[in-house]
Amino acid sequence: MFVLKIGGSAGIDYDLIADDIARLTQEGQQMIVVHGGSALTNEVATALGHPPQFVTSVSGFSSRRTDRRTIEIFEMVYCGQMNKGLVEKLQARGVNAIGLSGLDGRLWEGKRKSVIKIVEKGRRRVIRNDYTGKVEKVNTALLNTLLLAGYLPLLTPPAISYESEAINVDGDRAAAATAIAMEADTLVILSNVPGLLKNFPDESSLIRHIPAQKLDTFMDVAQDRMKKKVMGAQEALAGGLKRIIFADGRVENPIQRALAGEGTVIEVSAGF
Repeated sequence: MFVLKIGGSAGIDYDLIADDIARLTQEGQQMIVVHGGSALTNEVATALGHPPQFVTSVSGFSSRRTDRRTIEIFEMVYCGQMNKGLVEKLQARGVNAIGLSGLDGRLWEGKRKSVIKIVEKGRRRVIRNDYTGKVEKVNTALLNTLLLAGYLPLLTPPAISYESEAINVDGDRAAAATAIAMEADTLVILSNVPGLLKNFPDESSLIRHIPAQKLDTFMDVAQDRMKKKVMGAQEALAGGLKRIIFADGRVENPIQRALAGEGTVIEVSAGF
């Protein structure tokens, strides 16, 4: 069993991904799918007069400023149009997908951050009243029930806090937490690039293989959203996963190609 994370950036071909999921499930492959929706969320938020704001943490990671209105837009796009649109595509291909957010059945649970510390114009500041957090608990009983009943779980942020509030969580890290909890053997992360690039955005500079014990040294190579993907990979490895693959979500048979070793393969060597 493996976990598939589908990114939400522009350029990803969801029809080609749905085709590949259908082929693999027909062959008896079991998987859990996690998806994003960032590009569409930005469009909808702007159209609704609440354009996205991004902040940079003191550790150098960029993230979405998530006030209550942003969470509501998240629920509209991630849980609504993106999730149900993907369910529709999969059902049309004979895959009995069931779409859930991390809120449903307390599927993804974690602590809401009381404050976030950011750097703005070279100065540090604290933001309160933000609805962000990290997945700390995964409802494996619910996921196993769905898998045993023959459903394909299709999961998306937001998650739920211990105080029962919707919280924005990073999808790559949520996928990593899910893979750890479900004891998956592989985590595949599809995005709009072929993998981790040494010289972004030059796609010919693809890094094809990274030994797990050396992944930390590649954080400086990662640009923008790829930093969170590398962080998710670090957490997945720390939780016991043996293989993580960053691969291209714009090509035919993207999952099968990733599982065959295309993209950036991060794996634990026999001596590690």
